[in-house]
Amino acid sequence: MTSFCNLYLTCADEKEADKIVNTLLVKHFVACVHKIPVSSEFHWQGKIKSNDEILLVMDSREDLFDEVEREIVKLHSYDSFVLEAIPLSRISKKAQKWLDGELKNAS
Repeated sequence: MTSFCNLYLTCADEKEADKIVNTLLVKHFVACVHKIPVSSEFHWQGKIKSNDEILLVMDSREDLFDEVEREIVKLHSYDSFVLEAIPLSRISKKAQKWLDGELKNAS
């Protein structure tokens, strides 16, 4: 079975999120993206910081992770962004068919 996953990434703002989303969709590295405004608190350079960000939750496949990451490196403003892949243990048959048709073929 194909290893589908959800990719998680926070972006500085809506403009940056839109640029990343558009690039990943055009290249068929992701099939769908949910953009969620979030308030984040984190350690950065010895201090606790907080920012309003946009969380991207993206439907993809695990084998596309490296290609997704290479594109994000070109577009993201953060020195250290966190891109995470969460494997999906199950997915509905119709969703699987849709993802198979929308995502880039395996290299």
